[in-house]
Amino acid sequence: MSTDNIVAEARMMCCASCGIAEVDNIKLIECDACDLVKYCSDLCKEDHLPQHEAVCKERAAELRDEKLFRQPESTHLGDCPICFLPLPLNHQKSVMKSCCGKMICMGCDYADKLRERDPRLQPTCPFCRHPLPKTREESDKNKMRRAAANDPLAIREIGMKRCSNRDYERAFEYLTKAAEMGDALAHYSLSILYRGGLGVEKDKKKELFHLVEAAIAGHPDARYDLAVDEWENERYDRSIKHFIIAANIGHDGSIQALKECYKHGLVSKEDFAAALRAHQAAVDAAKSPQRDAAEASEEFRAYQQQTSGGNA
Repeated sequence: MSTDNIVAEARMMCCASCGIAEVDNIKLIECDACDLVKYCSDLCKEDHLPQHEAVCKERAAELRDEKLFRQPESTHLGDCPICFLPLPLNHQKSVMKSCCGKMICMGCDYADKLRERDPRLQPTCPFCRHPLPKTREESDKNKMRRAAANDPLAIREIGMKRCSNRDYERAFEYLTKAAEMGDALAHYSLSILYRGGLGVEKDKKKELFHLVEAAIAGHPDARYDLAVDEWENERYDRSIKHFIIAANIGHDGSIQALKECYKHGLVSKEDFAAALRAHQAAVDAAKSPQRDAAEASEEFRAYQQQTSGGNA
């Protein structure tokens, strides 16, 4: 262990302000923003702030970047709860069930529709087996019930509907609540509202905050938008990192951007090849015979249009 590490470890055993050591009856608490110091009380934390603030902000930014540029294991959508394959990035290839709030892939939904051709069976949700709503109004009531139970997906969907109806102020309320509960798409939608000044004043700082939160949660479009912003500000290394991370989880726009970067010598052959392999693997992971059959079925496509390609 290096001398610097020993000193740092010893420092963490004492209050950074008064120097008291951590013992049985004294518990030290880490600084909220960084991992460099600990305090024995709020008073010591306040007293030490003037000399710690600059270093704290620098370290907090480093920690934020470590988190931001960590490759997520999957997209913000996760897996279909029935077939356990990754949900497609194209939202029109999944459907939200208003009864249970689950996103189901079109392959599993299609397989369930084939099963229900038996006249003895009633249409039910393929996940929870609750009877499907017969009208759009019934579906909306289901969502409101789930929103009342603090289901972030239902809250976000209500906010998205308000957006489509141009009721941006109400949309902002619902999306903010869903974002506070960790919904990545709500964060991304809020970034769009702040970018366009829809229902709120334009605010670049808040737009970027919500893009970062969405990107950390695995939202590839948010990651792509961050890459574009970094590129426009001539921070090319950061931009390319974002493109690679998004491409690795199957984002088509990002792999195309990397292709252009490679053509102009901004990305190495090895890095581009690795991104191509990861992108193709992510795309292939979201494929299945059931999903292919659903996409080829004109009858099922008509059914999806009736359910707005994503809500039932």
